[in-house]
Amino acid sequence: MRTELYSQVAKKVLKDSLHLKKGETLTVETWNNGLPFAREVVKEARRIGCIPITLLEDEDAFLDGVRNASREIVGLMGKQEYAMLSGSDGYVFIPGPPLGTYNRKITRQEYIDSTRYNDSWYKAAKKADLRGVRLTFGYVGRDIARLLGRSVEDVVEHQLRGSLVSFEKIARKAKEIAKPMEEEGAYATLASDGMKLNFELKGGLEIQDGITDREDLEAGNNVCYIPPGYVEKEVRPSSVSGRVKLSPSLTRFGRLEDATLEFEDGKIVTWTSRASPGVLTKLAEVLPQRSPKLAALVVGLNPTMKFGFGQDRFPAGSVSLLLGFTGILRRANLEVGGKTVVKDGRLS
Repeated sequence: MRTELYSQVAKKVLKDSLHLKKGETLTVETWNNGLPFAREVVKEARRIGCIPITLLEDEDAFLDGVRNASREIVGLMGKQEYAMLSGSDGYVFIPGPPLGTYNRKITRQEYIDSTRYNDSWYKAAKKADLRGVRLTFGYVGRDIARLLGRSVEDVVEHQLRGSLVSFEKIARKAKEIAKPMEEEGAYATLASDGMKLNFELKGGLEIQDGITDREDLEAGNNVCYIPPGYVEKEVRPSSVSGRVKLSPSLTRFGRLEDATLEFEDGKIVTWTSRASPGVLTKLAEVLPQRSPKLAALVVGLNPTMKFGFGQDRFPAGSVSLLLGFTGILRRANLEVGGKTVVKDGRLS
């Protein structure tokens, strides 16, 4: 049954996300846990008439390299990888659990060191006009599944089924949701649990609709998330005032069961948690100035994704606040420029 699901998602990704055509080249990069899916991607690519190649990041070898390789080479891209990017039309990436939000296999510093290639990778992808996707089920390992109170298999299957949603419908809804956010300085009000948070929107807007199209490539967004989808908009940090109560949210230090944050003119006044004060303490130790700053707003668009499966930004009606960590609101009300975007956790 899982093989059939892999095949369905592989077909959809190649056809609807990447629009791969006969004669084009495809690179499939995967970790060990993604190999069965990568196999189906390669099969489908060849049926289309594409020329695929598979690149394996072995988890054991990766962990050994992080700890024992020369510091000068950890996290660097070689000339052979740049050449592979320049020769690829499409790219499918299935990450491994050590790259996920929550894992106990590497430290935060080891993660930062081992992924310092990130900016150069995206520059090379943009130069190559690469069309790519990232399958988020790859991040799911035993650590995060245990934190969610689910099996790895259940979390992975849910994310895969969430990938079969209509990308076209999500794209249409994204444009509708994004319209009031596009105006520079648009005023937003977020209400939940009797609290209100007010702020101004600014700058760039990102749409994750599961499709890597020409507009994405021109903006430098060469890789989209699978499953989709959400709309993300930057926030003017100095404009943030009011209070907000977060729903359960995953952080690098574990599950934050609850938190109440109060802002005044962009500065945090208080932030407390009844059930997870230890998580807040650990977050404070790593955040700049030991406090959160609201940088962006995210509205979820995926009607088949549910909360509690490792990607809480994606469920339709979810509101996320990017604070140096991702704070989730499950049943919020959001108005932008006087227009209701989310009401009681549902898209308007």
